[in-house]
Order: sequence, then C-alpha cells, then structure tokens
Amino acid sequence: MLEHGGRLLRAAREYGRPAEEWLDLSTGISPYAWPVPPIPAEAWHRLPEHDDGLIEAARAYYGTPSLLAVAGSQAAIQALPALRERSRVGVLSPGYAEHAHAWRQAGHRVEQASATTLLSRASNFDVIVLMHPNNPGGERFAPDELLGLHAGLVRRGGWLVVDEAFIDATPDASLCALPARPGLVLLRSVGKFFGLAGARAGFVCATTDFLMALRDRLGPWTLSGPTRHVLKLALADSAWQAQVRERLHVASARLSALLGAHGLTPAAGTAFFQWCCDERAPVLERALARQGVLMRRFETPASLRFGLPGDDQAFARLDVALEQAISVAAVKESMR
Repeated sequence: MLEHGGRLLRAAREYGRPAEEWLDLSTGISPYAWPVPPIPAEAWHRLPEHDDGLIEAARAYYGTPSLLAVAGSQAAIQALPALRERSRVGVLSPGYAEHAHAWRQAGHRVEQASATTLLSRASNFDVIVLMHPNNPGGERFAPDELLGLHAGLVRRGGWLVVDEAFIDATPDASLCALPARPGLVLLRSVGKFFGLAGARAGFVCATTDFLMALRDRLGPWTLSGPTRHVLKLALADSAWQAQVRERLHVASARLSALLGAHGLTPAAGTAFFQWCCDERAPVLERALARQGVLMRRFETPASLRFGLPGDDQAFARLDVALEQAISVAAVKESMR
C-alpha cells in the first residue's frame, strides 16, 4: 500500500494526542463539505437503482452525456491498466503515486517524468497519464496542448489519461464538456471539491464503448444507494458550488500568504492546497505534528503539502504552529 494523507488515527497514536485535537491539513479535500441531509431508509434497504437520476445530474454538472459512475477515481485508476495490452506508459512525476503503481502492477513499462519531458518525448509512449492540475506540483495544461498530445497518441492507438480530481474549482479548464474522443480518458473525483471523500465516488468521462468495457471490468453497483442519493443532490446544487469555489480560492491565497510569511513560499498550489519544497521538511513535519498539526510530506523532492485550514481559528493555529516549527528547525540547523 502506498502512503497517502488523511491517516489521522495513526498520527494520533504515534504522538499521543486524541484525533479530535488535531488540525488535519494532510489531504487536498475541501474543508467546506456539502451539507449532507438525512438519508432515506430505502437508500440503505434497497439495491442501488441506476435510473435514480444520478447520471442525469452528473451529465449536467460535467457537461457531457458520456460518463460512468465509479467508486472514486481510484477505482478507475486501478482498472484502466487491465484494459490494454502491455504498453509504454509515461506518468507525470512528482504526482499522485497510485497511477504509476497501478500500471506497473499490471505489467506495463512505466516511466515517471516531468511534464516537459513527457510532452517533448510523447512519441516514446503508448499511454500518457497527466494530473490536471497536478498534485502536488500544481502543473496545468492548456486545452489545445492536451488535445494536441492526445491526437498524436491516438494516431498510434494510444491513450491520454487526464486525472482532473482537483479541477472543480476551475471547471472551465476541464476537457469533460468537449465531445468524447477515442483514446481520451478523463477522471473526476467527487470527494475533493464536495468534501465527501468518505462517499468514495467519482466519474470517468470517455467514449461509450470505452465506458462499457470499464463497466464490465468493475461490475455492478459500484456506488452504494446512500452515496448515489447524496451525489444526486450535491451535483445539482449549483448555488452552493459557486459559493464554495469562491471560498476555496480566497482560502488558498490566504494559506499561500501565511506560508510565505514564515519563509515557506509555496513552489506551487491549487485552490485545494499549497506545496512547499524545503530540505527541512522532515524536521518541520515532526515539529508541527507535536503541536497537533498534520500535513503531507513528500520525500522527492523534500516538501510539504498543506491543505486548507477551514476557518479563522484554524488559520491562527497554523500560524502559531509554523512559528514554533521554524524555530525548532533553526535550532537543529545550528547544531549540525
């Protein structure tokens, strides 16, 4: 199993601090969760119905008729490699590690590289996997750039897979609303923007024949009845979506300024997180954890990803914790 953010209970045990006393900034999940209403009893009692209105709500939200509901984009990430014969696969790095892991596990030849390298050497690959925007590096791609890359791949029978898990705050940058194209696979996550990570839900946008093959691979009832009920309502709540998009951008800019004020100017970020490259990352991670502040550390390059504090109190707590952590790092540096 690869490491991920969100392992709050493990941190609570390791540092001897109850989980409810932590400020968890270890994921890119929005702190502004869609308000889930009471769930009807029949959603728990009956098998999920596929004509319950969810797909219609998703088609309106994503702007495409050609999509498939999946148990989080992770389910699609794990299934996609089984739909191709052994291929040469280029995966954006640093980025969400499950992509490269899934393709390797299925026996494909995988090369992890920067966006510049992947785009300049596209002819070396049968499949290219990009995260747009990237996590944690924040790379973004113009639509024409992505479509040009796709055109070259599909001429050779290849695929372009674009993981758009963090794009909901900037929906106009998505390719989902364009007509479906053979060899273009778009992954969408519900958990990040709607703050519903526990629902384990997402969608794949692609051509109908591709979605049918993926559906056959995943099997029936990929989403539970309660999840389908909640998503149908959340995807249709356009007023809430507009309000939260604005809140996310404001909070992300505020987080960037706060980190910069402590000498941790972000190298990149999105509306959901900020990413700071710093050789002191291991020391800072431990110093913050001792104060009950959890974030995601990456080894290569040495860096920390900070999710968004959800309110003024959380920002104030992070401010104090950062000051203390920077002081600890300075003392350790002076002792070297």
